Amino acid sequence: MKRSRRHAGYRALCAILLTGTLLAPLASAKAEPPVAGVESDWLVSLPRPKLDTSGTRLPTRAEALAAAEYVNAAQMADMARQPIPLSTGGALDAMAPNWVSAVYYVGAARLARVSDRPETLRFLTMVAEHYHYAVRGAKSGKTMLNADDIAVGDLYEELYARRRIEGVLMPLQQRLDWQVPHLARKTDTKALIWWWCDALFMAPPVLARMSAITGDPKYLLAADKEWRRTAQRLWVEQDGLFLRDERFAGRTEANGKPVYWSRGNGWVLAGLARWIEAMPADFAGRDYYVDLFRKLAASTARLQRPDGLWPSSLLAPEAYAEPETSGSALLTYGLAWGVNHGLLDRAAYQPRVLKGWAALNRHILPGGQLGSAQKTGDQPVHTKPEDTGPYANGAYILATLEMANLSGETRSLPEAEPTKDSAALIAATTPVPPAPKTVQGEAEITRRAAEMKATEALSYDPADTGRPATVEPLALPAPSERKPRAVVRFAPDRLDDLLWENDLVAHRIYGPALEKVEAPSGSGIDAWAKRVRWPFMDRQLKFPNYHVDRGEGLDFYDVGRTRGTGGLGIWYDNKLWTSRNFASYRIDETGGKVARFSATYKPWPVDVVRTVWETREFSLPLGSHFTKMRSTLSSNTSEPLTVAIGIGKVGKNGKGFLQQDKNTGRMTYWEPEDAGHGALGVAVAVDPKMLVGFAQDAENYLVLLRIDPGKPFTYYMGTAWNRGGDVPDRTAWEKLVAAETFAF
Repeated sequence: MKRSRRHAGYRALCAILLTGTLLAPLASAKAEPPVAGVESDWLVSLPRPKLDTSGTRLPTRAEALAAAEYVNAAQMADMARQPIPLSTGGALDAMAPNWVSAVYYVGAARLARVSDRPETLRFLTMVAEHYHYAVRGAKSGKTMLNADDIAVGDLYEELYARRRIEGVLMPLQQRLDWQVPHLARKTDTKALIWWWCDALFMAPPVLARMSAITGDPKYLLAADKEWRRTAQRLWVEQDGLFLRDERFAGRTEANGKPVYWSRGNGWVLAGLARWIEAMPADFAGRDYYVDLFRKLAASTARLQRPDGLWPSSLLAPEAYAEPETSGSALLTYGLAWGVNHGLLDRAAYQPRVLKGWAALNRHILPGGQLGSAQKTGDQPVHTKPEDTGPYANGAYILATLEMANLSGETRSLPEAEPTKDSAALIAATTPVPPAPKTVQGEAEITRRAAEMKATEALSYDPADTGRPATVEPLALPAPSERKPRAVVRFAPDRLDDLLWENDLVAHRIYGPALEKVEAPSGSGIDAWAKRVRWPFMDRQLKFPNYHVDRGEGLDFYDVGRTRGTGGLGIWYDNKLWTSRNFASYRIDETGGKVARFSATYKPWPVDVVRTVWETREFSLPLGSHFTKMRSTLSSNTSEPLTVAIGIGKVGKNGKGFLQQDKNTGRMTYWEPEDAGHGALGVAVAVDPKMLVGFAQDAENYLVLLRIDPGKPFTYYMGTAWNRGGDVPDRTAWEKLVAAETFAF
């Protein structure tokens, strides 16, 4: 009986709404601001626009924008009327920094990009100023990782993009910097950081935007790792849907079907859209997310109800027969975004988008907010027609902005960050705090105005000089020196290093002076990360700490006692026997199209059975990632030698990716990602006719050759840095190595 009354009440309200009495446009009126700092313009109700409820036609851009403005004004006014709570965690309708409000800010900020009304951006700026651009959750480690509290970061990033004021970004960036090592952890843990699917809307897009804004990929890379962990636990491939969290695995509705929450899957689809749109087009994992977006879009689209909405429990529409709009708004946004960006077929999905948006319009309440929205929670529940929330209105605005774009051309990805606003627009959209209560009377008002003018005139302005660099950049070489060339140099100023580089790679081997002061040093080959096409190692070494990226590259590879990127030794009795640092050298060619030199290594023991020594010639041409080496190993006995050429097992974050191909004589390695510096690819190529197998010890992956003492043999070693501009990821490196031609 109770259920019948609920449905009867809902039908009665629908009948009232459809009579047109309550749908009449509300008169614009300014109310008295309830709180100091709240502007009367934020309390204005807009006239109700014509809202398409048929779903049979494509709205014009103007119609869609008018609908977005209408709902936005209603939400802004409602929020501005509420007292601002001291504790914001559970605030459901106030100007809070929690996820409830943050989802609205996401939609409102996107609307403010195209709106003619400055009120929205002024309101958002005031909210950010009130909370000092900070994020919640500093009371514990768990809360500092809480994705819900990161959602407001999108607002701060938007304001930074439009204002370019560093302080706007600092608190958020500091929190994300703290999170990155946890998100990027190499060892999987029992507990997830983003353990509930809603988190995939809240945090990953903020991290992706931080990488886009700062140019530092560490935020995106770290988020990518945790995103995949979450998907591995919550994505159910056979159903094409996400569980809300692991508690729902095996839980069913009365009809025996699994519990899949429409808003939860809406969070993921909408979150994927925002995540992908901030992701570089060449990001190594992009295809994974695009494929997942398409799968989830297809699964949810099939579950749309005849009325255009989605059931609260996707596989049990009869369990919650009343409308639920918050999940439907997120799904409508995701599908429309996919059509607009060419990821979903327009013919197949646009009718569903039109139908969904029209259904949402039927539930916009007389006051302008979206009704029938499930309250905060974690699973399907019953709703009431008058239920609403900032997150539902934010999702509606996002969906409606995509509706405005449906009649336009397909939009490219990634979406560019907003350009900096003009000084006039910044001034027009930045609220001025109310003057202190003591400022009363003409004389005091005049005095304060003069004080503020003096403050502006006498204060140091960083914008005049730019921010002094905390890391001193490399001074650019003279214009005539900014050209590719292959160079080699002996560096007594760096303890006898031999340095060589071309336009793509940079390497060094260690000399006699270092051998005396650094016992672990040996004959391993070091690799430097390089992003410029001209030589940079000499200038980088002028700084005591050349392990810092100063704009052109750095040394972050840790050779230690390993063979590094292609050093060799003798393999005997399942053990590697290696020389110390080079003893002498000769430079044959430098500064042109090829760098050529040679080095000798003093005799070293192979167990107690023999002694060997080496002379090696090095050659690195322009345009190649590979140094050609011609080695002659001599011995005090004439028996054949087993030579082991190695790649070090370097990196602090776990195992990398190794490929060994006996048929081609190639060993390729992609080392573990360093969140701060990126990753190096390393490869060794030998004559497959000489190869006898592969091996490894505690420090190296090894390729084994059989050679005769005194008889030269040739091999190649090469590297690539994923932030160097030409080899972005492991797949590209493996393809490059496979396509390379080597002459033995």
